[in-house]
Amino acid sequence: MRWLLFLSRLAFICGIFFLVAISLLVKAWLPDGNLKSTIIIIGDLMGMIIFPAVTLCYLGVWMIKRKVREYVPLWLIIANVLFLLALIYFIFYLNDPYYHQR
Repeated sequence: MRWLLFLSRLAFICGIFFLVAISLLVKAWLPDGNLKSTIIIIGDLMGMIIFPAVTLCYLGVWMIKRKVREYVPLWLIIANVLFLLALIYFIFYLNDPYYHQR
């Protein structure tokens, strides 16, 4: 189950980049375009793949009656689930029809 710990750590790193990408959306504080695009790719694109995959792996391990906390620390599980919820909220926020009326 070392793969689950690895995926959890990778999802956490993508979550940090997701928060930085959100801050870049609010205010463009980074002048370099290449670094900005790398942060956005890691945060948004990889986050859209990694967060649901890790959460499904957590559910799969839980369904086969094993404790996920034996393999992954609880703070990492909570952080990854919160990043997934933040990503879902962000996707729904961007697809809101009232968002584009401004």
